[in-house]
Order: sequence, then C-alpha cells, then structure tokens
Amino acid sequence: MSWLDEVRFDSHGLVPVITQAALSGEVLMVAYANREALERSLETGYAHYWSRSRQELWKKGETSGNVQQIAEVRIDCDGDAVLYRVAQAGPACHTGNPTCFFRTVDENDALVEASAAAHIITRVDETIESRMLEPKAGSYTNYLLDAGLDKILKKVGEEATEVVIAAKNGSAEELGSETADLVFHLLVMLRAQGLPLAAVWEEMERRFGKPPRERSGRRDQGYSA
Repeated sequence: MSWLDEVRFDSHGLVPVITQAALSGEVLMVAYANREALERSLETGYAHYWSRSRQELWKKGETSGNVQQIAEVRIDCDGDAVLYRVAQAGPACHTGNPTCFFRTVDENDALVEASAAAHIITRVDETIESRMLEPKAGSYTNYLLDAGLDKILKKVGEEATEVVIAAKNGSAEELGSETADLVFHLLVMLRAQGLPLAAVWEEMERRFGKPPRERSGRRDQGYSA
C-alpha cells in the first residue's frame, strides 16, 4: 500500500499542506495539494501544489525562481494534513516576505507587521550579517568584527571557559546566560569566517541518527543514541 493511501483527501480531492523551512523550522506557507501534486513533489524533489483559484497543478517558484526543494514529506496522525519540510530559495511569500506569516495581532486586535518568526539563533545570525553589510555606531557586533578574528576567537575561548565554570557551579541561570554568550560569539566567528549558519545545520542533519565515522583521517562525531 502506498503512503498516499493514508492521506485523507477532502471532497474536492485536496489536502492542506503546511510548508516549513527544514533547517530553521520556520513555517513558510499553507497551500493545498491533490494526489498528483504530492506525487510530483516526491518524484521531482520540488514542492508542487494545487491552485484552487486557477484549478491547476503548480510548482512553487516555477516563474519567480523561489523554488522549494523537498527535504522530507510527513503526514499527521489523522492523515488529513501534510507537512513539506523544504529548503526555500528566496522569499516564500508573493509579497516578498520570507514567510507568508509576517503579520501578527497586537493588543488592539489590529494586524501589524510581525518581527521575524525564524528561530532566535537564525534571527541573531541575520542581525550579525546586517551589521557586516551596514555597520551601526555603538554596535558590539561591529566592535568585534572591526577588531578582527583574533579578538573574536579570544572571546569564543573566554566564553567557552565561562560555560565550563558555570556548569561546575551548578547554577542553571548562570549556565544559560554563559551559553547564550558563547553561542553569540560563535555566530560572529562563523560570519567573520564566511561560513553560513546553514552549513552547520546541514552538517548536524547529516550526522543526526548516525554512528561516528572516519573522514579525512579523523573521526566524525555521530549523533546516534
């Protein structure tokens, strides 16, 4: 039996599809798919949907170039919703926003533009990138970047030591604070070295659930239980 037989399509032969960035976990959009769209998504490796307004199959990004490369397809426990986990090229929303969910309800019950919905680490990383492109007076990030790699590496070493000390002290609050400092300085280091955060996520994805292996004369740390 095909996995598609587990999908509960509605009376119009459609099922809602939630699309999520595979690495950051950010929800990008919601659309609908019929059986053919799901089949094409898996066959081609790129997200396909069914347009209810145009009554036709469509590949996301076919005209804009903002394609969604499928990392994984999941269905929920009832089979009446599908999840695409994707690598998004460019913005997901036709408005040019990274996600279609760029508005939030404020305290006055009004819709206002929301801050980024991406994971906090992604948002910090994007802020560091913006400081590189557009330096800001008084920015600690710019201070580090201007000071150069040696200064950044010194801070990484200092923060790593403080994490160890906090762990030995047994204070959860101190450990959380020092770990946050370490992560920030690691992100600055990665940007200074020109290594995108996505490369780290991809390496962790590659290792997840796998045993250690030899690579280039050294042993990779797998993340299997």
